[in-house]
Amino acid sequence: MATLDGLPPLREVIQRHGLDARKALGQNFLFDLNLTQKIARSAGSLQGVTVFEVGPGPGGLTRAILALGAKKVVAVERDARALPVLAEVSDFYPGRLEVIEGDALKIDFATLAAEKAEGGPVKIIANLPYNVGTQLLLNWLLPEDGQWPPFWESLTLMFQKEVGLRIVADEEDNHYGRLGVLCGWRTDAHMVFDVPPQAFTPPPKVTSTVVHLTPRANPLPCDVGKLERITHAAFGQRRKMLRQSLKSVGGELLLNKAEIDPQRRAETLSVEEFVRLANCL
Repeated sequence: MATLDGLPPLREVIQRHGLDARKALGQNFLFDLNLTQKIARSAGSLQGVTVFEVGPGPGGLTRAILALGAKKVVAVERDARALPVLAEVSDFYPGRLEVIEGDALKIDFATLAAEKAEGGPVKIIANLPYNVGTQLLLNWLLPEDGQWPPFWESLTLMFQKEVGLRIVADEEDNHYGRLGVLCGWRTDAHMVFDVPPQAFTPPPKVTSTVVHLTPRANPLPCDVGKLERITHAAFGQRRKMLRQSLKSVGGELLLNKAEIDPQRRAETLSVEEFVRLANCL
């Protein structure tokens, strides 16, 4: 059976290698190469781009990224069982796929990008494992070295839809919270399209969604640590008025300093107002 890229169908590859998706690793495989191409295309042109991928598994999305002309893919995979499958993809695209076996949460992607991209553009495209997706996003949004703009030009990532809604939410939205503030502060984020459970093997219990984020060149000046403290306190007791939820960080004094009504609640504050509070800490 022919495929879009000339490699064997993914189901056949997985059966040959006995690569079943493991719940403990947050794995849900995508077999539809039309769908993986749609995800890869959501990242825009890949010509001359080094792409980082996390959790490639059997390589469906990897294959789509390479077929669409990425200069190189650097894929980080924890599951050693997937390495022989990815080696076949690497053989088909000589010199364009590098697989790193390891835990993505422990990898310094900025340093890796400096080594692998040789000064060229970097994009991150991934069907993230559900159990680490949000933490990886935060690592890329809030790098320890404070560097901004970041090493990446864009993030095109798949999450559970509920997480996607939280990423793109703004004030007065039921899904608005810490994640929406942090993403809204540093990026322009939007949901691209949903992916139904039946597209995956095994099918998860929830709908997934692809989110595309691009960094704001000049986000409002703010100390990351202070903004995290403010949002943590405010949304930790989101049903309470801010004068109560922000007691631990200054309460009414802080709110008055920032010229924000102490009787308001966290979900009514814009990103700009949260930044103003953080800057008054």
